[in-house]
Amino acid sequence: MKRAGVRTAGTRPPLTLALPALLAVAFLTLPLLGILVRTEWGELAGHLRSPGTVEALKLSLVVSFWALGLSLLLGVPLAWLLARVPFPGKALVRSLVLLPMVLPPTVGGVALLLAFGRRGLLGPWLESTFGVVFPFHTSGAVIAATFVAMPFLVISLEGALGGLRPRYEETAASLGASPVRVFFTVTLPMVAPGLIAGAALTWARALGEFGATITFAGNLPGTTQTLPLQVYLLLQDEPEAATSVSLLLLAIAMGVLIALRGRWTGTPSDRRPRPAPEAESPDSGPSDSGLSGSGLSGSGPVESEGPESEGPESAGPESAGPESAGPESASASRAPSATPAAEHTERWALHAEVTGFTRLTLDADPGTTIAVVGPNGAGKTTLLRALLGLTPRAHADLRLGGEDVTALPPHRRHVAWVPQDGALFPHMSALANTAYGLRAQGVARAEARREARTWLDRLGVGPLAHRRPTQLSGGQAQRVALARALAARPRLLVLDEPLAALDQTTRAHVRHTLRTHLAGFGGVCLIVTHDPVEAVSLADRVLVLDEGRALQDAAPVEVTRHPRSPWVARMLGRNAWPGTATPEGLALAGGGTLVATDPPPTGTPALAIVAPEAVSVHRERPEGSPRNVWPGTVREITASGSRLRVLITSDRAPDLVAEITPQSAAELGLADGVRVWTSVKATEATIVPL
Repeated sequence: MKRAGVRTAGTRPPLTLALPALLAVAFLTLPLLGILVRTEWGELAGHLRSPGTVEALKLSLVVSFWALGLSLLLGVPLAWLLARVPFPGKALVRSLVLLPMVLPPTVGGVALLLAFGRRGLLGPWLESTFGVVFPFHTSGAVIAATFVAMPFLVISLEGALGGLRPRYEETAASLGASPVRVFFTVTLPMVAPGLIAGAALTWARALGEFGATITFAGNLPGTTQTLPLQVYLLLQDEPEAATSVSLLLLAIAMGVLIALRGRWTGTPSDRRPRPAPEAESPDSGPSDSGLSGSGLSGSGPVESEGPESEGPESAGPESAGPESAGPESASASRAPSATPAAEHTERWALHAEVTGFTRLTLDADPGTTIAVVGPNGAGKTTLLRALLGLTPRAHADLRLGGEDVTALPPHRRHVAWVPQDGALFPHMSALANTAYGLRAQGVARAEARREARTWLDRLGVGPLAHRRPTQLSGGQAQRVALARALAARPRLLVLDEPLAALDQTTRAHVRHTLRTHLAGFGGVCLIVTHDPVEAVSLADRVLVLDEGRALQDAAPVEVTRHPRSPWVARMLGRNAWPGTATPEGLALAGGGTLVATDPPPTGTPALAIVAPEAVSVHRERPEGSPRNVWPGTVREITASGSRLRVLITSDRAPDLVAEITPQSAAELGLADGVRVWTSVKATEATIVPL
């Protein structure tokens, strides 16, 4: 075992790189050491307390903080524009932002003089109209410092915004939050590290600005003579005092950099550490078998204001509730009438005509749950985002109930979205997350919190109301995300693979909770899923998409028995072979012929469906009744519950999967590469016209 701290072979840096690196460090450090060595420490306090230095320091602080304020006022919107909005000439605008960072400061001062001076482009107009003169005035020093320092804020914040995934802002909009509210309550808090880093660098740069200030604003004591300009003057008459003041500026700059600890660009605070073990609530509840349901509940209008901040809360009596008996049983024990006080009884049908990449017409009655399935790239997520009004790839003419919401922005559509990972706002507690949509709609804080807690209780996570998303398990976070969407009173609920990230046990519990609470929903729910159990157990209808088209829209039983998509058939665990109908069965597209009873008219494109358990496996060619017999080779054997699924390839038929018992596999001596024969009775093959 290697001892800690012992450098192993191969970790030593190459000498050709180490020497130049050390020289670079020495080159950068030596000037700073010069200041430290040449400082007269005994006279330091006297130099810094001199009237001229104190006055210059006060002015520098005034100028730098005003410059920081202007940079925040102008730079934050500019950073958001560069990070979020595509527009012609963006590269040019970004270059203009970076220009002051590479431009010689004196050249920047000349440029400011030619723009805002008395003979500049705007100077005469500003003086004649407002009586404002920037040169040789403190405001001129502020303008110069802002011009040089603001790029540090813009670049730092743009990097943080670029690293923030838009799903948080899109989810907030789907809950009814206006763009301005989303910006101040979700975007800015999540990019706070980048904002703080940029603001600190901007302030430090403004504090040390010299060239642009002396060129544009002059060097007037008490008016524009900041601390760097004071150093310049002291160098001529009192070099020792200049060294002391330089040391002060050096200490301030180093203090800022050390405080930031290298976080120049900042990162959005959406990283998710592993939750503490005690964060897991009991997830016991009834089995999924035999349970069915259809809905959730919510309603109401949308709009408005004010940030929502939430701190930790103690778990009082109202948070003690159903969790002790298990969330599933607690949820199931609530009668349909035991809904939040603010829950409405309105019902909203859905009519949508979607064009673009995804093209279909969708109608659904209130209370309908539709599972949207299909292969990757089929247009499932595009459909959801079109209904939300969040994608240019597709457009939805959308009517919810009696209202046409096509022209409305996302935050006014009453369409709540739960993305795959829930997208809980990491800077808010579970309770604040759940109340967010209600607060965005203008509901009073106390009422919003009351209703939010009721929803959390209904979904079995009420005792976790005070916890942040990082303190929740995957199943708990998904329940909170669902509670947040339902509390927002949507008319349409769209769930994008909400259970995909969960383990099997948690998925079963959350699926049961979702099914239970969909029962009272007065709108329509669309669930994108790749899980056949979710599609069959949660939905009233299954919508099958492929390349943006609807291949099938029917009840789960019909889709299960007669899938019209090879992908769906395979998702359901069946063999699916496309082909063309013949008098005896189906000419398979992959080669070979399948004999089947009751084939469709000759020439009809069709899909053959064969259950794996209907495929018989033999070591010798079978005799007797089977009409479909093919030789093949075992390629893979996998466990499926108490049975084995055997993949068999053949040059006379498409690949097929057989399902047999472990005992049969042992008796047949099956293993990878073993030659076998397969057979399927004509009565076991179902032909579905396409």
